[in-house]
Amino acid sequence: MDLGFNKNGKKIITRTKKKEILLKPDSFPQQSPTRDKLGASTSDLQHTSGCSGLGKGSRGRNPASRPFAFPQSVEKLYPLSRFPLRSNGVNVEGATHKQVVDLIRAGEKELILTVLSVPPHEADSLDPGDDSLGQSFYDYTEKQAVPISIPTYKHVEQNGEKFVVYNVYMAGRQLCSKRYREFAILHQNLKREFANFTFPRLPGKWPFSLSEQQLDARRRGLEEYLEKVCSIRVIGESDIMQEFLSESDENYNGVSDVELRVALPDITTVTVRVKKNSTTDQVYQAVAAKVGMDSITANYFALFEVINHSFVRKLAPNEFPHKLYVQNYTSAVPGTCLTIRKWLFTTEEEVLLNDNDLAVTYFFHQAVDDVKKGYIKAEEKSYQLQKLCEQRKMVMYLNMLRTCEGYNEIIFPHCSCDSRRKGHVITAISIKHFKLHACTEEGQLENQVIAFEWDEMQRWDTDEEGMAFCFEYARGEKKPRWVKIFTPYFNYMHECFERVFCELKWRKEVEEEAADKANENCGKDSLRSEVTGLNATAAFRGPKAPSRTLVASGFHFI
Repeated sequence: MDLGFNKNGKKIITRTKKKEILLKPDSFPQQSPTRDKLGASTSDLQHTSGCSGLGKGSRGRNPASRPFAFPQSVEKLYPLSRFPLRSNGVNVEGATHKQVVDLIRAGEKELILTVLSVPPHEADSLDPGDDSLGQSFYDYTEKQAVPISIPTYKHVEQNGEKFVVYNVYMAGRQLCSKRYREFAILHQNLKREFANFTFPRLPGKWPFSLSEQQLDARRRGLEEYLEKVCSIRVIGESDIMQEFLSESDENYNGVSDVELRVALPDITTVTVRVKKNSTTDQVYQAVAAKVGMDSITANYFALFEVINHSFVRKLAPNEFPHKLYVQNYTSAVPGTCLTIRKWLFTTEEEVLLNDNDLAVTYFFHQAVDDVKKGYIKAEEKSYQLQKLCEQRKMVMYLNMLRTCEGYNEIIFPHCSCDSRRKGHVITAISIKHFKLHACTEEGQLENQVIAFEWDEMQRWDTDEEGMAFCFEYARGEKKPRWVKIFTPYFNYMHECFERVFCELKWRKEVEEEAADKANENCGKDSLRSEVTGLNATAAFRGPKAPSRTLVASGFHFI
């Protein structure tokens, strides 16, 4: 069996011993490059085809119109480990992914994959008979572990009607609340779409009121149903199931309230109950109130999204945390994707909170974690810091660590930059400077580092369409130059710039105010020395010279 695909979109041919089928793509959408299972870029191979059932694209009601990556789709139906396969005339059975990719690239604009042997049932699903036209074929063998549950139910009264809704959770996060009839509709829709799959039984209907014991039995039955159905990847990831697990169009009198679990810097979690449409600021205020954080301390922390184990992103004030909470239920981060972290670059201002137990505890635990991950370079101080950590001397630990490289510095994942023709850059933002560290496209550090002083920055902005952060800098007499950093976190990078310049402005204002007070005191002392006949220089011993840090100011963010 040969599967031929012409990159120019002229035709897709499926050849079997029975017959030849000509399929014409409906459209060829432009998509960003991704990596398929073979390791090759699929940006040029993405298309929409009439081949129903091919690839992961067949997730919804109309799989015949879903985009799929051709090599990934073929491997989906015919995994390389199961069937002998020939790529562009070369047998690739047992070959490495790199060898397969090289063969695909060698074919330039055409890729022909030949399946040398296929079991009868697999061949039937790819090339069905005339009597099965219009019927979709899905692979139900691929399974997944889905931590879905229905731990509770709730009695609701709305518009004079009383009913029960069942609260659906995923990995401990509440997704939605549904009535029994919505489960019944889901069951029927799934059976129509996946007609050749044997679904488990849904708990039966009951015309009379159910007792609490019966309601709990129904809850367990619905939970078991979702567990079994969602464990089949093609069903669990279908549009039908995803729409069911999203918010209901109906507002069940208080059911719009959801519980969000938020991780704290001290490795504990807190659960807050908020509206589904609560913004970042509203959720953060709820968390701050729950942990007993005062309004001043709250200015030094913020709500972040855990992207992975090595990077977190500050949420914008107008984002909806619950939406992220639901979207990330399959993330590698256990428990929750929302966390509270420090939002401060100026270490001198941080010192002012040394007498605040909650702030110090959070600073300490985040610092320990940053040292473990290598963000802060402790180096020769590692032994002393380890002892202070074991003795829980948090203030001393922080005072020593603040002198280390990387403290209060935010490092972004490597990405491309228009100032580098080859390779990527790793950006780092601190109160001292903005650094671009050269690295390979895989993120391996290289020797080149360029550091920009903040007074060299002229302007900065975001390019929404190009997904880039842009800044203009000027050095000496040279003409100002714009630089573009292409990162999905361009908005977060922009917010970091804004925060740094706010802190620099505040620090400058405080230093000027402190200097004015010092000059005023100095003038009074000089006048007093003239009146008393004392030497002015000898008399000026009380007021100290103004410190050029925020410690002398005592100001707080408003």
